[in-house]
Amino acid sequence: MKLGRGVLAAIVVAGLPGFVHAQVLPQVQLPQLPVETPLNVDGTLNRTLELADPERLRQLRVRDLLRRNRDVVEADPRGAPIVRSEIAALSPTEDALRQAQGRGFEIARRRVLEGLDVEVVILRAPEGVSTRRAIRDLQRIDPQGTYDFNHLYFESGEVTGTAPTAAQAASTAPTAGIRVGLIDGGVEGAHPAFNGTSIQQHGCSAPIPTAHGTAVASLLVGSAGDFHGAAPNALLYSADVYCGQASGGAVDAVVDAFAWMARERVPVINVSLVGPANRILEGVVRVVVARGHVIVAAVGNDGPSSPPLYPAAYPGVIGVTGVDARNRVLVEACRGTHVAFAAPGAEMSAATLAQAYVVVRGTSFAAPIVAGLLATRINEPDVSKASSAIALLASHALDLGSKGQDRIYGKGLVGAQLRMPASLAKSGIPAKAGIHPASPGGLPRSRE
Repeated sequence: MKLGRGVLAAIVVAGLPGFVHAQVLPQVQLPQLPVETPLNVDGTLNRTLELADPERLRQLRVRDLLRRNRDVVEADPRGAPIVRSEIAALSPTEDALRQAQGRGFEIARRRVLEGLDVEVVILRAPEGVSTRRAIRDLQRIDPQGTYDFNHLYFESGEVTGTAPTAAQAASTAPTAGIRVGLIDGGVEGAHPAFNGTSIQQHGCSAPIPTAHGTAVASLLVGSAGDFHGAAPNALLYSADVYCGQASGGAVDAVVDAFAWMARERVPVINVSLVGPANRILEGVVRVVVARGHVIVAAVGNDGPSSPPLYPAAYPGVIGVTGVDARNRVLVEACRGTHVAFAAPGAEMSAATLAQAYVVVRGTSFAAPIVAGLLATRINEPDVSKASSAIALLASHALDLGSKGQDRIYGKGLVGAQLRMPASLAKSGIPAKAGIHPASPGGLPRSRE
């Protein structure tokens, strides 16, 4: 019997328990499918992923999210998850809002993004009116307005194989004065990897640590013995856009996080989240970039033939792909003209919950390496300084693939010496020879 591509992908993933969760949905567990023979992860991983369909895997997880949370989440016309009955508006006029209310719309939330001089209003559709019809009605009421679904954005990587944290030596010398932002899930600030690191939290009444947010944060600012991020002990501004909710990661939470970063004048912002194009998010990203902030984003793990994912594909955003220990692009990584840099994204360790380290894989974990390197060169939002820092990073990049910038590796590989060996997580996957860093690498730090 010949298996379809989607069925084969599901079977392959079942053979890798908890491994390939391309864009991981918060608090969602898919049933495991049976396989006849376990796969040799260390020796055949890339070939296994080549046989799978990463985009199909994300679709399966989105479907499961929709099934489990029908009361708060639904799909847009293209199948992307959205908050049910909610429409986001970017700086609507008061007249447009009055007309909308006259048609039965309710104002659910208003967020004045003080750092960006824009407002995002979340409107709730009238009773009995579908979200799809509601957005069409609003566009007819206000043809010049900017309206879109309240899309959800998800993590772009997976953590596996937890192990207790070993005794740690003194932390690496801090990157004094360096500040960097993170838009993700919550961070476990009590982890030893963050000893000596100050973390400013935003988004929830109380921090709700996640494995993904903690792992990405550790690759940004972590510092404990042999483990360190790209900007060890830098001041981290961490915005939790999930807060443990099924509808977490919505556009209005993401743009609110950007506004907080702008108010705090955080020069470099890492976003290891992906989702569909959204007019509200695009408008806010445009303002943030124009004000001199650098946005670094994972390109996503939907596979080389998938459409671009956002915010990485928006103009001005630094899209980052991942490579394995042999400097080969991850087979599940998205490709396109928006890929700016490649960085380590597999066969390496990162911090996670329960005082542990884990093996991570995905473009999620390549992005913070690039963000950390750029943060060591930029001390304030400034278009000119941002441009210079990006150009300097490109001048240090190792050209891979086709000569010059290409759709797979962008301008080339950076931060190769920052790969934290997989052996730190004691996962059974051996560290590759010659990649254990003796000290933080990358560009020389500067306060310019």
